[in-house]
Amino acid sequence: MEPENLERFPTDEEAKKAIVDIGKRMYLRGFVAANDGNITWKVSENEIWATPTGVSKGYMTEDMLVKLDLDGNVLEGKNKPSSEIRMHLRVYKENPSVKAVTHAHPPISTAFAVAGISLDKPILTEGVLNLGIVPVAKYAVPGTQEVPDSIAPFVNDYHAVLLANHGALSWGKDVYEAFYRLESVEYYANLTMYTDYIIGKQRPLSKGQVDVLMEARARYGIIGGGVPRCSEEELNTEDVIYNRQ
Repeated sequence: MEPENLERFPTDEEAKKAIVDIGKRMYLRGFVAANDGNITWKVSENEIWATPTGVSKGYMTEDMLVKLDLDGNVLEGKNKPSSEIRMHLRVYKENPSVKAVTHAHPPISTAFAVAGISLDKPILTEGVLNLGIVPVAKYAVPGTQEVPDSIAPFVNDYHAVLLANHGALSWGKDVYEAFYRLESVEYYANLTMYTDYIIGKQRPLSKGQVDVLMEARARYGIIGGGVPRCSEEELNTEDVIYNRQ
């Protein structure tokens, strides 16, 4: 009998079906253009299924996917993995608790990556709970060893990272959590753009309010993510009916 609470890896079929599903979601959300992006999910301690190179994530089929070991050796599949697979493999090696990784180019969060602006303000309760901080990793030439080296410092302390002049990378306990975190990064970036650069005003959460959310994060079993910068002053404790001129 399988011991209780033993974490189960997905079957090959479960993993392939989910990766194709996430690829379509990624494409429909406008997170990728052409053949951009890649998705992986572990099916054992040393095996992953991955999206192939040169294929649109919106038009993938299960037979296009590639199975590899954590050294990057192809075990199954007729296609080649993306050159960016090294970035995924580095995440798994740096943090063995990670089971899935997603990479895409969501336009707003990628704009922050291009600008070199991290997402580090406590403007949204869900953002504080589920993400915390999304740092920007220094620029690395795509497809080279520089890329996995650039993201390695962030894999154990955060849930996602922006890649300078490139895109966004997220990870989680399964491929859906990894993708949901990618969606959260884009939503966080969107709100930051509107409040900080379009409306031009924010009322961030205070340190005391963030401390309460940190306690909740611990209760929910969310490990890591970092704590956003915040002040002692509470700016959001009064109702607003008429705006002050």
